[in-house]
Amino acid sequence: MTSTATQSPIPMVGQEAPDFTLPSTSGEKITLSALRGTPVLMAFFPLAFSSTCTAELCEMRDDYDQFAGRGVTILPISVDSTYSLKEYKNKYDMKVNLLSDFKRDVSRRYGVLNEDRFFSNRAYFLIDRDGTIQWEHVEENPGLRREDTELLAAIDRLR
Repeated sequence: MTSTATQSPIPMVGQEAPDFTLPSTSGEKITLSALRGTPVLMAFFPLAFSSTCTAELCEMRDDYDQFAGRGVTILPISVDSTYSLKEYKNKYDMKVNLLSDFKRDVSRRYGVLNEDRFFSNRAYFLIDRDGTIQWEHVEENPGLRREDTELLAAIDRLR
């Protein structure tokens, strides 16, 4: 008997963030609930090495000190393998580890998997210290992205 995974609705502001554990480019597995006590910005991105994703993650790299200064842990997540993500991280000298949702379970759990293209839509979830979603945004088109100024403003509203 074969079962197919079904996509959940997008979690809403005020809800507890669905927990997950994913492999990262550090070789360690990252569990969201283990980061309680620290604000977390989850940033789903469609595919490594694509132009919009590269612009987005390089801007986050360039503004890393602004995120770190606010005490925020950034979790970029894509459906790429950890091997591809390690190459991507190294090529662009990224300062954060990237998470691989290769089986697409987390993208489905957060309601952001584009089933037709089999990658996640670009989406952001800002989670407070208690594990509650405080801000979310899902792009209608994977070619669009939020600027860091908007992400940092959302983080500043957590305080």
